[in-house]
Amino acid sequence: MKPIATFLLIFFISCTFAQSEYEPTAIDPYGIKNPKAPKQLDDFKPMIGICDCDSESRNPDGTWAKPVKMTWKYSYIMNGMAIQDQTLKADGKHSGSIRQFHKDSLKWYVHYYASATPTATLSSWEGNKTKDGKIVLYKPQKAPNGAEGFSRLTFYDITDKGYKWIGEWVDKTEKIVYPFWKISCTKREE
Repeated sequence: MKPIATFLLIFFISCTFAQSEYEPTAIDPYGIKNPKAPKQLDDFKPMIGICDCDSESRNPDGTWAKPVKMTWKYSYIMNGMAIQDQTLKADGKHSGSIRQFHKDSLKWYVHYYASATPTATLSSWEGNKTKDGKIVLYKPQKAPNGAEGFSRLTFYDITDKGYKWIGEWVDKTEKIVYPFWKISCTKREE
């Protein structure tokens, strides 16, 4: 092979590797955090891998439905610069999110999608990790009666063994709180 061809081949291979060296592989099935990524990606580090979870949501009459078994998988994506999660539920309703931390606003932006509700525009929440270790995300949302408020999503009791999650509607003062979905997860695989 001519020297220029060898150089171009090595250059191409090294560029391709540099663009994907932190992506999931057979050795690291959930990817690796890119050293250039915001340190806040560590907020979700205990969740990277697979958890077995129980998901409970409200029935239309306000009672809680029976828990649905699900798995919740977290992986590093975009060459270790963001996090993606995917849920696989026993009831056949699956969902996922892309989680990016913006260095300028110092906020998490979470874009949600679901198999049961395909949409041209993804719903998105924004927020941060609190001093007490919770990750709290908000999206403006009116209550069924038209009251202004937010959809508030909170990860809490986060450890290497699992975590809990709750979705709530809250008014603008956060004095009125109505839980609509809760999930409890136990780590299966890292």
